[in-house]
Amino acid sequence: QVTLVESGGGLVQAGGSLRLSCAASGRTFRTFPMGWFRQAPGKEREFVADISWIGGSTRYVDSVKGRFTISRDNAKNTVYLQMNSLKPEDTAVYYCVADKEYSGAYDEDDYWGQGTQVTVSS
Repeated sequence: QVTLVESGGGLVQAGGSLRLSCAASGRTFRTFPMGWFRQAPGKEREFVADISWIGGSTRYVDSVKGRFTISRDNAKNTVYLQMNSLKPEDTAVYYCVADKEYSGAYDEDDYWGQGTQVTVSS
């Protein structure tokens, strides 16, 4: 079992930065690919970024490429999402997820955190 707890959300002006953290408990954390999703009001949850368990492979949704960076520190059981040049359309609840089935896809059977709110004002 893995428990995920996100932190680092908040209110920021457009053009600003935030760094989200996702702290994991559970001894198998360091073997799971990890991802970040977000859900804006009235919209479906969408994939933002993910990272392989060793950190050598990352993927991003096109809308955040060049602005967001995902990283992980397996020694600290933590995954990060550095968000720069934030835009109002980045406003959402951000969730981290552990791909426990190593499928490269994410669904409700994976481990999810409770989310952290990010609000970007114009």
